[in-house]
Amino acid sequence: MTPAHLPFFQKQIHDRQKELEAVKEYPWEKLAEVIGEVGFSCTRCARCCTREFNGHVVLLDEDAARIRAIDPAALVPPPEFDLSDQHGTFYVAGYTLRAEPVGRGECHFLMDGRCRIYPERPMICRIYPYMLHREPDDKGVIDWRQVSGIDQHGEYHSPISPDVAREIACEVKAFESSVLIQEIAFFEYTASYFSAHGLRPVRKRFDDGMRALRAGAVVRVKVFFGGAFESWAVQGEECTPCE
Repeated sequence: MTPAHLPFFQKQIHDRQKELEAVKEYPWEKLAEVIGEVGFSCTRCARCCTREFNGHVVLLDEDAARIRAIDPAALVPPPEFDLSDQHGTFYVAGYTLRAEPVGRGECHFLMDGRCRIYPERPMICRIYPYMLHREPDDKGVIDWRQVSGIDQHGEYHSPISPDVAREIACEVKAFESSVLIQEIAFFEYTASYFSAHGLRPVRKRFDDGMRALRAGAVVRVKVFFGGAFESWAVQGEECTPCE
C-alpha cells in the first residue's frame, strides 16, 4: 500500500479532487452574471481586514513567498489546523497573515484603515468578496456560494462592465482552483511524510491538543510551504518559528 492510499489521506485527496473538478466545470458566465448583479464597490471600511469579521485569510504559496520577502513577521500558521499525529503535532496546508491580538484582530498590514502593501496584497484580498465553493446553508443544504458578507460592508449594485465581471470571475475560479491544488499537494506530501516517519493521524490527539492550546499550552505546528514543512511553536497568539 503506497502512502497516498492510506484511508484518511485517500479520502481527503479524493474529496478535493472532486471539488476541483466541480470548480473548473462551473461556468464562468454564471459567476460573471452574479458578480454583475452584486456590483460590489469597496468603501474602505476595512472590516474585511479583521479576524472579527472574516476569520483568517487563505494564502497561496506564491502570496506567502511574496509577503515573506516584504515582512517575514507577517506570516504565521492559521488558527485552524488540518490534522494531528499521534504525538500531538499539528499539520496545516499553508500560511495566513498575522493579526493583532487585541481589538478586532486587524491585519498586520492594516494601518489607519489602509493596507500598507495594497499593490502586493494576496490574491484572496484581490477577489474579495467573491468566492466559489460549496457550503451548507442555514438548513444544511450544500450549494455554491459566490459572495461573502453581502450587505455587511461596502456598497452594492454599482455598475460593473461585462468585461470586468468576466475578468473577476476568471480570477475567482483560478484562485479557488489553486487553493484546492495546494491542499491536494499538502495531503499527498503529508501521507508520504507520515509513512516515512511512522506517524498516523489521530483525531483524539487533535481534540486534546486544541484544548491544551486554548488552555495556554505550547503546541508544535508544521506548515506546508514550498513543498515541505516548516516548524512552529504556537502558544495562544504567539507564534515562533523553530529551527
